[in-house]
Amino acid sequence: MTALWVAVALVVAGFAGWPVTALVFKLARTIDDRADAAKAAEEARAAEEDPSADVTVDDPSPASAGPRGGTVPAAGAGPDPDADLARDAAGGAGNQAVDSELTAPPGRPASDGPAAGPAAPSQRILRGGAIIGVLERLGVCLAILTGQPVAIAYIVAIKGLGRFAELKETPVAAERFIIGTLTSMLWAAGTAAAVKVLFLH
Repeated sequence: MTALWVAVALVVAGFAGWPVTALVFKLARTIDDRADAAKAAEEARAAEEDPSADVTVDDPSPASAGPRGGTVPAAGAGPDPDADLARDAAGGAGNQAVDSELTAPPGRPASDGPAAGPAAPSQRILRGGAIIGVLERLGVCLAILTGQPVAIAYIVAIKGLGRFAELKETPVAAERFIIGTLTSMLWAAGTAAAVKVLFLH
């Protein structure tokens, strides 16, 4: 009978833990999305209330097109330093809109952006996570059922070392790694502890 309960604990901990982990990921994504939406709404509200955010200046005097695509003020009007500054910053490109940020002229990549070229192929983050998660939950469950909780430290160390390079490169992967690992380990430990206390005493 003991072997049956150990097998049930391993199956529940190892394979039923995947939907639980997926549910926690979904919950974390929902919380992040709500926080992002609240932040965007707050920024929009602050921009509406901030009078310095509106930089539109209407010049009632007639202007004519000048050299380099800029405007020349009407006769009798003084030079407009803001227009000269915006025109010079845009590189004198014609039909160049200057809103809240400067844009690169057509056909030329932005100075701080990547050069035009073929897009890099997308790479899945934390490949093999489902299989690793099942093995991790089975290991944690076995460690608790056999009375060797120290083995959990080995499992965490192996998993962390195996993922170190990928976690260092992408912060999103690090966040998913932490959420997934904690959820898996808590599920497996809880399942093993419940079976051990209720059925294997």
